[in-house]
Amino acid sequence: MATCNSQYCNEGWSEVLSSMSPYGFANFGVAFGLGFSVVGAAWGIWLTGSSLVGAAVKAPRIRSKNLISVIFCEATAIYGVIMAIILTNKIKPPVFENENSQKQELPANGWDWNSFYYAGYGMFSAGLSVGLTNIASGVSVGIAGSSCAIADAQDASLFVKILIVEIFASALGIFGIIVGIIQSNACTFPVFVSE
Repeated sequence: MATCNSQYCNEGWSEVLSSMSPYGFANFGVAFGLGFSVVGAAWGIWLTGSSLVGAAVKAPRIRSKNLISVIFCEATAIYGVIMAIILTNKIKPPVFENENSQKQELPANGWDWNSFYYAGYGMFSAGLSVGLTNIASGVSVGIAGSSCAIADAQDASLFVKILIVEIFASALGIFGIIVGIIQSNACTFPVFVSE
């Protein structure tokens, strides 16, 4: 673990980030993955919903059919929840068995810091990748859904054509979760249990 040059480890960003716990990085990865995914879903629903309600004034027939756009936006939040569950299950404290066969947390001086930081940084980057991808996916699905609602109000034959564009926009979120899973595969916190 890095030593601090100042009293509160705040001499600069490099000192703050190098003195932060690997568990902190992992938990920030979970938070960013889930939080940004929900922001992307909300943003997409806002874009789609406002156009859907506005266009439904002219053509009320589009209300139920265009709700598929809202469902596609909500899927981006679900991708973030899935990734948060995967990452949270990988965060485990190191333990050892004492003389009474009880599991206790390993003291910090016995940690393999390189492995811990590798896992922490990996989970942080996986969560950030999923979160940022889902923001982009939510916004693109929202814009495509907005266009779908407005076009469908004008000409009903355009619905399926624009829905295909919306499906491709939603695929961005799927790509993000695949990349996040690949990034987090090797990220496991070492757990030491003596026999």
